[in-house]
Amino acid sequence: VHLVESGGGLVQPGGSLRLSCAASGFTFSSYAVSWHRQAPGKERELVAAIDSPSGTTNYADSVKGRFTISRDNAKNTVYLQMNSLKPEDTAVYYCNANHILIPSRRYWGQGTQVTVSS
Repeated sequence: VHLVESGGGLVQPGGSLRLSCAASGFTFSSYAVSWHRQAPGKERELVAAIDSPSGTTNYADSVKGRFTISRDNAKNTVYLQMNSLKPEDTAVYYCNANHILIPSRRYWGQGTQVTVSS
């Protein structure tokens, strides 16, 4: 089982990034997928989630209207489009997959660093 994030980097305030998380080794469409982030000295927090098969999305209040989560089950990939980035969005971003019927079946990626700075 693998979840591999990509797309992180350094961006100026107001800029955009798109994160990708490629899944392998499990039936992706049977999993709800979410993005979480952890800034230095802070707890990991949920950023956005997308259910399966409904595609229902949820967002943290801090990113509503700026971030968009989406998934492509044919490509076993989930995306996080991040616009109007702020310095407080700086964190390591992690992808998570959680089986829709078996909560204990949960996987994490290794994380990708996002730094918003001028």
